[in-house]
Amino acid sequence: MGPMEGRTDLDSDEEIPFNSSPNARKVHPFDFETVHLAPHMGVVNSWIHKQSSIRPLRSIYIVLLKAKINILLPFGPLAILLHYLTGNHVVVFFLSMLGITPLAERLGYATEQLAFYTGPTVGGLLNATFGNATELIISIYALKNGMIRIVQQSLLGSILSNMLLVLGCAFFTGGIVHYNKVQVFNEAAALVNSGLLLMAVMGIMFPAVLHFTRTEVHFGKSELALSRFSSCVMLVAYASYIFFQLKHQHSLHNLNCNIDEEEGVSEEGSEEEEAPEITQWEAIGWLAVLTLWVSVLSGYLVDAIEGASDSLNIPIAFISVILLPIVGNAAEHASAIMFAVKDKLDITLAVAIGSSTQISMFMIPFCVVVGWLMGKPMDLNFQLFETATLFIAVLVVTFMLQEGKSNYLKGLMLILCYLIVAASFFVHMDPSNDDN
Repeated sequence: MGPMEGRTDLDSDEEIPFNSSPNARKVHPFDFETVHLAPHMGVVNSWIHKQSSIRPLRSIYIVLLKAKINILLPFGPLAILLHYLTGNHVVVFFLSMLGITPLAERLGYATEQLAFYTGPTVGGLLNATFGNATELIISIYALKNGMIRIVQQSLLGSILSNMLLVLGCAFFTGGIVHYNKVQVFNEAAALVNSGLLLMAVMGIMFPAVLHFTRTEVHFGKSELALSRFSSCVMLVAYASYIFFQLKHQHSLHNLNCNIDEEEGVSEEGSEEEEAPEITQWEAIGWLAVLTLWVSVLSGYLVDAIEGASDSLNIPIAFISVILLPIVGNAAEHASAIMFAVKDKLDITLAVAIGSSTQISMFMIPFCVVVGWLMGKPMDLNFQLFETATLFIAVLVVTFMLQEGKSNYLKGLMLILCYLIVAASFFVHMDPSNDDN
């Protein structure tokens, strides 16, 4: 009985090796096993204390290392380095584009993470603000340098890219994946966006028509005054549209999202995907860091545009309308295709057509107002060729969305339309080179 009682005391002491109270250590001060466990206790305690310092490392891993597209991140610093070492505009231009591409995608990711904490209303505003942050930063930097035509053409290219290329790829991919199923979307919401796009075309068309018909009351001044007035009206219209969406369609949007989540939980494991991966303040910090880094790279990208155009003998219009928007729309492109594959076309349209609506009704008028404050003659006269291209593209997309259904043929047609637009700008010579 004596040995058994001693063994029982030993067992009871072994069960509390992680107890840091002094009494626990004084039960058997010379027991071999207790002394043997002491170093392990120190290791465990130090591991616990290090968790607070590991959290930033985990955030860096999630944002900067986890996504496969982050393999392009080193091209940004390399572009800056080669800018000062070689001065090769072609290399700097393409490396800057490659470096900005993952930043645009990560901006979208950080915005989505922050939306988990702010709720759907503020989250929608954040998506509207940071969804096209790359294009806005590039445009403001070019506007500051007086490159008005580059601002106009890059914003026009973003609209065309979202409407034709992004939406076309989403429709085509979703139609291939769901070959035996008719994909449908909210026709009413799509037509509202189409109406706003047509309103934007009207605002852009009238200054161009006024200029080319030579019917201005004050030549060179009436066109600019009309552009600024129309921009203010378009900003009011877009603000009203956002207010209507967030207030009057809030409950319906949440209902549709809940239905989609319930249908996808068993198949896709949506419960895990819906949980935030980083904290609220980490998301805010990453938004600030990524926006600052995009603004730095945008400066080198804009500075290298003219040199790259001369070296490659490629029109600046093609670079501004086709190449630059592909960089800024990387996040929208991936998101639209992903949601189309999951048969969530309403979200796909919100990404593609909603982004086009935001650029045409908010970013373009906003750049006109910013140019007004800077003393730059930024107007809505996008020249006749660009205005006609935008008008026809909006008509094509509007007819595609009328039925409220999608298939791979519609997607292929939109992609082919974008190829025609790209080829047209490749052989197009900008008549207004004085602004560049």
